Amino acid sequence: MRFFNKSLAPLVFWIAYTLFRSKINQQSVKKHTLVMKLFRFAADNGHMKALSIYGHLLHFRGEGVDNRIQGGIYLQRAAEKGDVKAAYQMGRIFEQGFESYFQPNQEKALAYYQQAAESEHHLALVRMVNVFAQGELGQEMNQDKEQFWQQKLAQIELC
Repeated sequence: MRFFNKSLAPLVFWIAYTLFRSKINQQSVKKHTLVMKLFRFAADNGHMKALSIYGHLLHFRGEGVDNRIQGGIYLQRAAEKGDVKAAYQMGRIFEQGFESYFQPNQEKALAYYQQAAESEHHLALVRMVNVFAQGELGQEMNQDKEQFWQQKLAQIELC
């Protein structure tokens, strides 16, 4: 049964994402409930984009602390699977901390920002430049590292 659910997850994600982006019944509570259930099914069965989107929706738009913490957990799972946007968001979460579950942790924040920056996430690159330009997140000011990230940032801005 688990194999079947994992195999079904991409299709369920596609349906959820299509409904989510659809302008039909935008304010419908039933549509919202269905979409969230579909995203959760796909996320719980390991679909990386579902983990990222569902986590983002719960953490940044969810009601209540428990939903926001659960969203952070889904984002963390997505980042561990290699989702670039989720990695950047986890960097922010660990930099600022959230409730008692995500304590501020400069080392983890830097690692997630670096993961996203290495995949050319624009905001993560900007953050890495600032980290080494201003000596943040427990790092010393370092012109070589600042220039390295600045060059990577300049390369993606040219495209």
